[in-house]
Amino acid sequence: MKYCSRCVVPGMSAVPLTFDDKGVCSGCRVSDTKATIDWDKRGRLLRELVDEYRTSSNYDIVIPVSGGKDSYYQTHVATKELGLKALLVTYHGNNYLPEGEYNLQRMREVFDADHIIVRPSVEALKKMNRLGFRIQGDMNWHAHCGIFSAPIQVALRYKVPLIMWGEHGFLDLGGMYSLNDFVEFTAKHRLEHLLRGYDWYDFTDEGLEKLGRPEAKEGLTAKDLLWAKYPSDEEIDSIGVRGIYLGNFVNWDGNSNAELVAAKYDWKASEVPFERTYRLASNLDDMHENGIHDYLKFVKFGYGRATDHSCKDIRSGRMTRDEGIAMVRKYDHVKPRRDLERWLTYVDMSEEEFDRVCDTFRDPRVWRIEDGYWVKDNVWGEPSQYGKAHVA
Repeated sequence: MKYCSRCVVPGMSAVPLTFDDKGVCSGCRVSDTKATIDWDKRGRLLRELVDEYRTSSNYDIVIPVSGGKDSYYQTHVATKELGLKALLVTYHGNNYLPEGEYNLQRMREVFDADHIIVRPSVEALKKMNRLGFRIQGDMNWHAHCGIFSAPIQVALRYKVPLIMWGEHGFLDLGGMYSLNDFVEFTAKHRLEHLLRGYDWYDFTDEGLEKLGRPEAKEGLTAKDLLWAKYPSDEEIDSIGVRGIYLGNFVNWDGNSNAELVAAKYDWKASEVPFERTYRLASNLDDMHENGIHDYLKFVKFGYGRATDHSCKDIRSGRMTRDEGIAMVRKYDHVKPRRDLERWLTYVDMSEEEFDRVCDTFRDPRVWRIEDGYWVKDNVWGEPSQYGKAHVA
C-alpha cells in the first residue's frame, strides 16, 4: 500500500489518481492549482455561459439537489448571484436523516424555486439495496443511478438544456482532471465511473440472468426502474442538454459551503455524530452513506470517508497530515453498529450473511489473511488486523 506524502489518500483509491516523483498525489496537485486561478475571471466566464441559456418561457437551469450543503450552495449561486429561474430535481432514496429531510423540504421556500422530487416505490428500493450490495458491494448504487438519471429526464421533459452540478467528485478528490479542462458531465463518465459499469437493466431479472447471477433475482422489471433510465443520445441532442460543474468556476470548498448556507438559510448539519467520520455536514440524504455504505468502501479498498474528509481538510489548510492520520486511525475501520442494525432490518438480512458477502469484495492488493484475520498496511506505518475472515 502506497499513501500520499502530503495527504492521507492511498494508491488503491476508489477514484483514479497518480503519484508524482515526490510521492504527492494528483488530488493534492490539482488542489494546489486553486491558488493560481483568477476566480473573478472564472465567475465572469460562468455568467457569460449561463446568459446564453436565459429564457422568457422555460426554466433557465435544472439543478440536481439532495438538500445538502453543496446543493444549497449551487442553488444559492444560480438563483441569488446569477438570477436564474431554477428547477430543482431530487432523487429520494427513502433513507434521509431528519436534518436532511428538513433541509430538502425547505429548498423551494428559501430559493423560490419549483422542485420535483422523484421517490421510487419503497419495495423497489429495498430490492435495489439488496441487489446493489450483493452484485457489486454498494447498497446505495440505486442512489448514484437515480441522481445521475432523473435530472436529465426532467431536463428533457421541460426542454431545459442547462444542468448545473456541484463539484466534479473525481477531480476534486483524486485529481482525475485539471481545473483548466472545464470538464462537463457525460454519459460515458456516468456509466464507467459513477455507476461502475452497471446500469438499470442489470438489476432486472432478465439482466441478472445475463450477468450469470440468477440466484439474486428480486422480481424487478423495466417498469419498476423507469426513474433509472438514462435518455438516448438522440433525445439529449434534440434539446442540446449539457451538464456543467460549478466547481470549475468557483473556489469550491465543502466546509465553506456549509458555513455560508447555515448562516444564510438556517441549513442544519447532523445533530448526532457519525460512527465513521468526524464531519457532521456531509451526506445527510442517506443515513447509511456515512455508515455501512462507507464501511463497504473500507472493506473493498482499505479506507473510508474519514480519509476522504481528512484529505480535503489537509489540502485546504484546516488540518495537518498528523491530525488527518489520527482521524483515519480513529474512524476508518469502525463497523457502525446502529447503522448496520437498522439496514439489516430494512432489507431483512442477517449480519452473518452481510459479513460473508462483504468479504467477497475485498481487494487482494489491499488485504491479506493472517491467522484467520484480515490484515492491511496503514498510513501510519505498521499493519493491523481488522476482523475475522469469513472466506478462505
